[in-house]
Amino acid sequence: MRHCLTMIASSLIVLSATPAAAQMDMPKDKPACPATPAALPAELASWSDPSAMAAATDPVAVAGAGLVIGQAVDLALAPTPKVKYALRPERPGGSVSHGGLAAFQIETAGIYRVAIDSAAWLDVVSDGKSLESVSHGHGPDCSGVRKMVDFNLQPGVYVLQIVGNGTPTVRVLVTTAPTK
Repeated sequence: MRHCLTMIASSLIVLSATPAAAQMDMPKDKPACPATPAALPAELASWSDPSAMAAATDPVAVAGAGLVIGQAVDLALAPTPKVKYALRPERPGGSVSHGGLAAFQIETAGIYRVAIDSAAWLDVVSDGKSLESVSHGHGPDCSGVRKMVDFNLQPGVYVLQIVGNGTPTVRVLVTTAPTK
């Protein structure tokens, strides 16, 4: 027993001497972001110049929270318990998270990208159903875009549900996805 306690104490000493980045399994070889961010691809150009908007807290008010395709917004969210989603989110947020709804209209069929600056869950809802994404990934390094999700959309109006955000705002951009 004494031997086990000594081994545990030794492990704790080694861990406390290890840099925090290593404990969190962060890559050590990733370069720091430059003071001046790199130019963004054309479809993300408005990311660094967002407008401000409040998210809707229920489907009735979502028409007043209209996103413009290609224009980034800093979306003010509400505490999750105050949000009534258009459709039960696939991954509901907790009582201390934030969320909201916004609408957007698609004029031309194609692949559209929803970019956000957090790891929040997002759903694109149409006709009472959550749409399946066609791809997802991360934004360019040092851009502030944390998550990008692509959807194959037809002309119509869609509801974007932001769920489980850790802060009361999220930067959002709905844009056309680049063609490959």
